[in-house]
Amino acid sequence: MHSSAVFLTEFGAIILGLGLLGRLAARLRFSPIPLYLLAGLAFGEGGLLPLGASEEFVAVGAEIGVILLLLMLGLEYTAGDLVSNLRTQYPAGIVDATLNALPGAAMALLLGWGPIAAVVLAGITWISSSGVIAKVLGDLGRTGNRETPVILSILVLEDLSMAVYLPVVTALLAGTGLAAGSVTLAVALGVAGLVLLVAVRFGRHISRFVSTDDPEKLLLVVLGLTLLVAGVAQQLQVSAAVGAFLVGIALSGEVAEGAHHLLAPLRDLFAAVFFVFFGLHTDPASIPPVLLPALSLAVVTALTKIATGYWAARRAGISAPGRWRAGGTLVARGEFSIVIAGLAVTSGIDSDLGPLATAYVLILVVLGPLTARYTEPLARRLTRRPARPAAPAAEAGADPAAQDHARATRS
Repeated sequence: MHSSAVFLTEFGAIILGLGLLGRLAARLRFSPIPLYLLAGLAFGEGGLLPLGASEEFVAVGAEIGVILLLLMLGLEYTAGDLVSNLRTQYPAGIVDATLNALPGAAMALLLGWGPIAAVVLAGITWISSSGVIAKVLGDLGRTGNRETPVILSILVLEDLSMAVYLPVVTALLAGTGLAAGSVTLAVALGVAGLVLLVAVRFGRHISRFVSTDDPEKLLLVVLGLTLLVAGVAQQLQVSAAVGAFLVGIALSGEVAEGAHHLLAPLRDLFAAVFFVFFGLHTDPASIPPVLLPALSLAVVTALTKIATGYWAARRAGISAPGRWRAGGTLVARGEFSIVIAGLAVTSGIDSDLGPLATAYVLILVVLGPLTARYTEPLARRLTRRPARPAAPAAEAGADPAAQDHARATRS
């Protein structure tokens, strides 16, 4: 009974604290993710007050949080969105992956972490935060801007790329050797492709099977189906997160809208627990040694994201101010970067990778809303051309012959 009381006290304090931090972030008008990470750092290994009884439950809640994050992301897109975005916006996706994944891979190799860590850190620096960016667009009143579809297309391509990237990372982190690893990777990609095919071809039938007018039954069926598919995907080395994402894509229409409405509070709760859990397993004392690499990587990849948005918006025919706004908006990193880092940390790939990822996300999740707001005004000020000196009043009013005579006299 005593351990039960301690568990309820600790977990209740965690949830209450997260609620207060969320309210504080809303008042300050920025993402609560950095506050959740800091809370995890404060109550984790080497923190102010390490947790005990509730840590195992928090770990399970964090796993559910990742699944719900990816499910809700998948619900935002239909199979038609998937196909059309891949067809029309893939050049922007290629530029995005190239410019933003290479700095992370290069940093891992420079630090001597090896090729697998390079693949992991490349993903961390590549993926922007859909949640933070969506909130920033709403806060700044830019949802109707011409550059916003370009931003959303890049985010969609990044999210869809996770259906391939996460199985690759999962297979690499398993470390089963070249031959066995190749088989695991092939199985993972095959399963992901099969589920994508089912989502595109039979999404309507799946939605019809899940559909019900009773909110309680809809919640239970969607949540149960998601956890079931996530568990099977995990067994097949595809990653539970990818399984949940593909379930979200398979659902469409009224079912997707109803599920989104019902699951949003659960997503917010368990996603907050996930960020806390990641912080719990990061020793605050391990961050200062990697702070300089994290800061330099944040600066470089902020610039490459701005370049990505600028190029994509120019390709879409957007004017220069919209190009700068698109680039500045894409800077924020968040949930996906932490998901990728979490996979690496649990596999024990490198002790410094988790702290570097935490510091990197903390920097860019705070910097992202600022670049979204100020990149365009700053670029306009820096690129403003000096005005030409005005012609003398007497000369301006003279006829062309008199002006020619005046120029000849001055020469």
